[in-house]
Amino acid sequence: MHIELSGDASCASCAGCALLARRDFLRNATGRAASILLALGGLSSAASAQRIVFIAPGGMRGDEASYPIPPADGVQIDKGNGTILTRWQNKVYVYSLGCPHQNTALRWYEKDSRFECPKHHSRFGPDGVYVPDSGRATRGLDRFAVRQDGPNVIANLERLYRQDDNRAEWDAAFVTP
Repeated sequence: MHIELSGDASCASCAGCALLARRDFLRNATGRAASILLALGGLSSAASAQRIVFIAPGGMRGDEASYPIPPADGVQIDKGNGTILTRWQNKVYVYSLGCPHQNTALRWYEKDSRFECPKHHSRFGPDGVYVPDSGRATRGLDRFAVRQDGPNVIANLERLYRQDDNRAEWDAAFVTP
């Protein structure tokens, strides 16, 4: 496939036309767009939202997913189970990937150490606590029940705690490695 750059669509023969392979055209266009965004400062916040490690559980037993405890603070996402594994200030949490307002997949902004819902801009700290007056959420991120098993955190994917319904369980839903 090629794209004609001469602007003459009535050309019977492409022998004299400047041709560019589709892949080359897309690569060049993407590079130019990224350069423009970078120059305008629009790429820095978008790029920071992409620094995430995607994971899968090390094992599943019934409704429980086993994840290795991260060695340092950071965020890992298990898309298959819709979970976020976060280590923050020597605590490990497992959250639902969906915003508590309308279940939209959250984004992580490493630079700001926060989650944000791209739909209504609700923000949450790395500990899952809702940032007041940000977006339409009214509570912290929903946390799964967790326990530690050696070097792993085990998340019970059937036991999800809401901050406003199960406050004591929500507060206790973390492990300290």
